[in-house]
Order: sequence, then structure tokens, then C-alpha cells
Amino acid sequence: MATSQFFTLKEVKLNNNCPECFSNDGLQLTYKQKFIETVFHKAITNETTTQMQCSKCNTQIFPVRWTEDIESVIAYQTRALEPKPKSVKLKSLAWFLIGFAMILIIGIILFATELISFS
Repeated sequence: MATSQFFTLKEVKLNNNCPECFSNDGLQLTYKQKFIETVFHKAITNETTTQMQCSKCNTQIFPVRWTEDIESVIAYQTRALEPKPKSVKLKSLAWFLIGFAMILIIGIILFATELISFS
């Protein structure tokens, strides 16, 4: 069963005014990157998300409410963002199955070429 989660990649405090409470020291921008884990592997994807929240009024600010100033700061921060590279790491169960399959294939080939016989 695959589970996908997001881990925090970068958090930035913004000095822009909050569209809800108009405070200029409460906006926080968070970048998150997707992480998938299954029984066989762990993987980091290229998918990133952006989330903005005001710590003064405890409100999540959705992109519809962003002003032009906020959008320009987010565009700058997005250009400066360095996401972790896409990667896959196999777990021990996957390595065991790969090893077992290799041994089985080698055994079949040796038996078919009559290098090994059971009589």
C-alpha cells in the first residue's frame, strides 16, 4: 500500500501585508515536496506545493487572495528554491526479491544448458 506525504522543503517569513488582517509580520510561505513510500521502495518526486499562512490571524491564504506584491515575492522565492532531486531507494524486501529472482533465473539457465543435473 503506497502512502504519499509532503515534507517541508523551505519556510520563509514574508514582510507583505496579510490580505485578511493586514498585519505585515505574520505571513509565512511554506514549500513542500512529495514523498512516496511503499513496501518495496521510498521515492522523492519532483512535485512541490506552496502554502501560505498568517500567524497573526491563523488563516491560510489561498492563491486567489494573493496581491501583486505577494505574487512577485513568491515568484522570486520559487526561483530561489532548490528542491531535492528525484530519487528512489529500494527497501530490503525489494532487494531480497531481486536476489531471489536472479538466483532462480541462473539456476534455470544452468539446468537448461545441462551444466547442472539432478540425476
